[in-house]
Amino acid sequence: MTRRSGPGGQGSDHDQRREPRDPGWVGREVDVVLGDPAHGGFCVARHEGRVVFVRHGIPGERVLARVTEDRGGGYCFAVVTEVIEASEHRVEPLCPVATGSEGDAASSNGAGCCDLSHMDAAAQRDWKARVVEGQLRRIAHIERAVRVESLHEDGEPELTGWRTRVRLAVDREGNAGYRRYRGSEVVADLRCPQAMAGLLDGIGDRGWRPGCELLVVADSSGQRHIVETVTAPDSRGRASGSQGGSRQRAASRRARAAHRSEVRILEGSGDTAQVVGDAAWELPATGFWQAHRHAAERYSAVVREWSTAGPGDVAWDLYSGAGVFAHVLAGQVGPGGRVEAVEADARAVAAGEQALAGLPQVRFHAMPTARALPELAERPTVVVLDPPRAGAGREVIERVAAAGPDRIIHIGCDPAAFARDCALYAEQGYELADLRVLDAFPLTHHMECVALLQR
Repeated sequence: MTRRSGPGGQGSDHDQRREPRDPGWVGREVDVVLGDPAHGGFCVARHEGRVVFVRHGIPGERVLARVTEDRGGGYCFAVVTEVIEASEHRVEPLCPVATGSEGDAASSNGAGCCDLSHMDAAAQRDWKARVVEGQLRRIAHIERAVRVESLHEDGEPELTGWRTRVRLAVDREGNAGYRRYRGSEVVADLRCPQAMAGLLDGIGDRGWRPGCELLVVADSSGQRHIVETVTAPDSRGRASGSQGGSRQRAASRRARAAHRSEVRILEGSGDTAQVVGDAAWELPATGFWQAHRHAAERYSAVVREWSTAGPGDVAWDLYSGAGVFAHVLAGQVGPGGRVEAVEADARAVAAGEQALAGLPQVRFHAMPTARALPELAERPTVVVLDPPRAGAGREVIERVAAAGPDRIIHIGCDPAAFARDCALYAEQGYELADLRVLDAFPLTHHMECVALLQR
């Protein structure tokens, strides 16, 4: 390796080697009482003047927690190692994959799948409600009591067997499993209770291509599809580390997805048949579709309930995917109306155009939302937005508000981004008129928020 010269022209060891990073509190155990839940699956605790974000706890518990990450400053991250005073809501964890080899909720070497499986259903919903309330209060300055609803048609909790899409990694020995929390290692255990019954049958009995990823999907007909993807080595090397924040890791995952060098269909056709109401879509298994088996139907019902679009009206479906909400809006505006569906993914647009070919009032725009909005000239009665996790952002929200719709229906899966978008709507005179928070990801800290905004 060629050594670089220092400022004076001489090689410098200091220039070549970084000083070892001070691990701070990493490895230290702290005795803390857990406070409110925080976005990301943590409880907030305090110790010696610092904030400690603790996983695998329940508000009100007294625990011993081992610090796993310390970036310096006023906070660090930890995981429960011993529960000293347990909450009445603590249960035997439902997910052995998330608990790891130690076999209890105190392990830090499990997968990142079910971070709330150590608490009962009521506590999980209360956790999510408090997180959404806190994000709205802190970011959007909105005080709103939140109730988290089940996606199951009878309203009963459905903690297990809801997931229709599972992405698995394959280790060097050819074993399929889940990624370790904030790591690249594979937990070769397929007993995560999220998966629909039968979805992963036989997966653990087979040897797979080392280093690949498997996407296992059940469509509306019950057909299972298994797709193998292999990532280009250069992008895999850059993206496989556990350093950086959640946004950096998400960007790394997107970068890996963009550098797939090979895709193979191992079971099924690879083209999924999905049905919502009286409409049917055929789209690639690798394309986007809601993971929860009831999600598309329930979200559509909320859009149908809140939309005021009528015959002859104009409606927009932004970040439309294959047009599930466009289908709902098309039924409301009728043949004399217009639904403008905007989606950047060309595969989703193709699937939507095929599925909704009998509805000439629907027009798809295959381009990013921000670029499409200036081309949408007619004033909409209703705008539906379902942006990616990062939210819609200022440019899109300002353009939507400038169009002057009577109602905006905004869907968000990240409560912080959702609250930021609500604050941006408020700047444009649109207030939060109604809110539904749906438990679309049981056993995890994730949820789906749906806002109705009006001037």
